[in-house]
Amino acid sequence: MTVRQIVGIVLIGIGLVSLLLGGFSWNRQKTIVDIGPIKAESTERKTLPIPPIVGGLAMVGGVVLLLVPSRGRA
Repeated sequence: MTVRQIVGIVLIGIGLVSLLLGGFSWNRQKTIVDIGPIKAESTERKTLPIPPIVGGLAMVGGVVLLLVPSRGRA
């Protein structure tokens, strides 16, 4: 598998996540108070939104990288 094929697959994956889920999200735990046996934590949800146009362009770019043959070295 070449670097070009790997980049194409990654771009298609990013495009699918963007179009289907609207972006990436994750949870982050944060300790607010830690006094001896007493511990208070907070869970914060972070989101990285990706616009649908960017996802579509990433998918098209990935498909182009996979389907269009590379030029031979002259």
